[in-house]
Amino acid sequence: MARHSAGTPPLLRVTVLLLLLPSGTQQSGAESDCASVAVGAAVVPMGSAVTASCTVHRERCRGLEDGQLHISWLLDGEAMDGRQHRGVGSMEVSELSVPQLNRTRAKLWCCVEWNGTKQRVGVAEIRAGYPPGKPSNLSCLLDLSDYGLTCRWQQGADGHLPTSVLLKSHRCPHCRSRAPAVTGCTPQNGHSQCTVPRRLLQLYRPMELWVTATNALGTAESERLRIDPMDVAKLDPPTLQSIRSVPPQTDCITLSWAVAPRNAHMELCCELRYRAPEDPSWAVVTGIVGHAGTAQHCGFLFGTLYHFQMRCRRNSARGYWSEWSVGRNHTTHEKAPAGKLDAWWSTRPAAGRMEVQLRWKAPRRQEANGHVLGYRVTLGPRKRGRELQTVCNTTDTQCDFTVPARMCRVYLSAYNAAGESAATEVILLERKGLPLVGLQALPGGERSLWVHWEAALVPAVAYVLEWQEVSSEPTRCSSCWQLERNGAATSALIQDSIEPFQRYDISVYPLYKDAVGTPAHIAAYSKQKAPSHVPKLHLKSIGKSQAELSWEPVAVELQNGFITHYTVFWANSTTEVSSAVVNSSLSSFTIQGLKPSTLYKVHIMASTVGGSTNGTSLTLVTTVLDDIEIQFLFLTLGLVFVLLIILLICFQKNGRVKQQFWPSVPDPANSSLGTWVPAEQEPLQAHGVKEPGPATISTVTVLDKAAGKQTPTWSKEPPAEPPALPQPYVQQPGPSTLQTHAGLGAEPVQYYVQVVGGSSRCPQHVAPCLYVRSSSTQPLLSDPSPEPYENLWFRGAAPSCPRQSPEEPLLDFPMLRGLRVSGAEELHDFQPC
Repeated sequence: MARHSAGTPPLLRVTVLLLLLPSGTQQSGAESDCASVAVGAAVVPMGSAVTASCTVHRERCRGLEDGQLHISWLLDGEAMDGRQHRGVGSMEVSELSVPQLNRTRAKLWCCVEWNGTKQRVGVAEIRAGYPPGKPSNLSCLLDLSDYGLTCRWQQGADGHLPTSVLLKSHRCPHCRSRAPAVTGCTPQNGHSQCTVPRRLLQLYRPMELWVTATNALGTAESERLRIDPMDVAKLDPPTLQSIRSVPPQTDCITLSWAVAPRNAHMELCCELRYRAPEDPSWAVVTGIVGHAGTAQHCGFLFGTLYHFQMRCRRNSARGYWSEWSVGRNHTTHEKAPAGKLDAWWSTRPAAGRMEVQLRWKAPRRQEANGHVLGYRVTLGPRKRGRELQTVCNTTDTQCDFTVPARMCRVYLSAYNAAGESAATEVILLERKGLPLVGLQALPGGERSLWVHWEAALVPAVAYVLEWQEVSSEPTRCSSCWQLERNGAATSALIQDSIEPFQRYDISVYPLYKDAVGTPAHIAAYSKQKAPSHVPKLHLKSIGKSQAELSWEPVAVELQNGFITHYTVFWANSTTEVSSAVVNSSLSSFTIQGLKPSTLYKVHIMASTVGGSTNGTSLTLVTTVLDDIEIQFLFLTLGLVFVLLIILLICFQKNGRVKQQFWPSVPDPANSSLGTWVPAEQEPLQAHGVKEPGPATISTVTVLDKAAGKQTPTWSKEPPAEPPALPQPYVQQPGPSTLQTHAGLGAEPVQYYVQVVGGSSRCPQHVAPCLYVRSSSTQPLLSDPSPEPYENLWFRGAAPSCPRQSPEEPLLDFPMLRGLRVSGAEELHDFQPC
């Protein structure tokens, strides 16, 4: 058959598989028609060995009658090999041994190979675990409503195996003929409690109870509990009927109570508990015995509200107390306050009187003897038949009033509905003396502070400790002080109005017999933590290598402790992180050694002994240049800009500049003609004229050439009188020392000089020419026509004017050489045109 199986059609192959599979998978035990699996034990201890065998009957497995048969094993999907051998007849047997089973539950499959695939033909389930743990803490309680006995216990260790738990009992464990154990009850749904019904109980007789736990590997029993069911009965709570105070013993009360109807036949033992709303715990009164009746107790405070409760149990029982009864309130009656009041004061002189601020502590509860209605301050002690001057009557614990300047004693008392306390004398002592030394404040807890100081040089009779919360908005706490009556004390504990993470200013005053010492001060925290807020950084200035930062101090309420130091961190884009520690008293810091033109991120961290908090980051960029370098650069650029503007103006206004600095008309009035020394020249000769003597030039007038007008021509015959000329720049009065060398006469001759920019005779000249004309009737030359002279130095020498003809006489005036005109250029070397 194995030879033909390779060519078996797919439909036939599936049919054969379906025939084989049910025989191996639908078995509920260790056997099937095709194969059977047997194990050494279905339940084994955890970690022990497991043996199994699988027997395959060829004739019962269709398709496996012929050919080689291979048997294999699967332990929860893990392949395992066994020892296979042929059995009796056509049976094939495989034996398997598992050396150690560490699973609480496992399935062992027997498989055969058919047509290249493994088929499961048998299975066996194996469980591993431990024996059951021993139950413990067995306790029982009898409910009188149905008389059922409910017992509870703790389960032992889990054995990982199915376990049955039973509560068993003996009705008469001490009988000579021992009665058989009776199953009391079986817990449901794995619970560790069950209730034994009344029919299985025998009241007022002892019985024995225990718990058994059993699984496949063993049985465990709890310790046996021997009880009388009535000893573990839980009674109903009693009822408080009335509570009243018993005069004249005003600190005692009497209460009436009654038991529940179902407990009326029992002898009971009861307890009473009470407390005031301010008390942290209950006060318990024991030993109340009886069925019902009354109970009396003393030691209560006057005028105080109390809450009362009561419970009972059987007098001879070891069992359970009943629940506490419904509570009942009662207020004891009052009496006048007792004791003295602790007082503290401050004084200030004002216009012949004294302003007093008096503060005091409310009396303690055991001294108030009820609800205090108010306080009274008088100027004298109470006496019969004496009218007292009351300066203050208030419900508060402080009062401001004025007294005569010499008054140094006042009297303080408290009153309630029952009366007024004895007056406390307050001596308004003067403040003087040396302060305490060595003052320290240490945490005494989250809500307390220990204050220590050194003993005063002068023995003190008492000390006053005063503390105030430090905040941005100062507030005054009238009750934040306490009196330490022991003058030899060097420490005190402050517990009132102290909060963690809050700063307090503490002052300690020594009280002497006749004065109040100067106080010593200290600040303290009961507990510190990291600040709630970190100051924001501000950039004050920045350069190319440094940046100055500043910040505002943290508000006191947000510090949560003493700021020990600040830490400034900065980092650039290359994550080079640097830091510096700054003293807590500073509010600015300069970062040095920065790189120019670099972006930095900066943040600050505030630290206390309780932790540190980081602030937000500030981004800044260093500059390329420092401020001095920038100022120098701007100054240089400004100068260059001004120079450029000046040059531009000069190019744009060339004509105006030329006219401003070198005007076209010189001013002979400011010239140096008077200082010129004439040079030796050849005398001018005229044909047919008698050689004249030297002529004196009396006046030289410089004429401007009218703009747009033709240069005037001179007649050969001089007029009888000089023509009307423009007003000269300078007219020298008196005879001139200048003389010509042409043989003219010695009589004075007046000459007129005109400087023009050009003439028809010198059209090509741009430099000014000088014309000289004599005002004398005596001819200067045979040809009296004026000759133009040119200023050869005008922004450089100008070319000479050419002569009209070689025969034209040259008129040369040496005295005009170097002529200086005010506000214009020098006229050097005038030559005839």
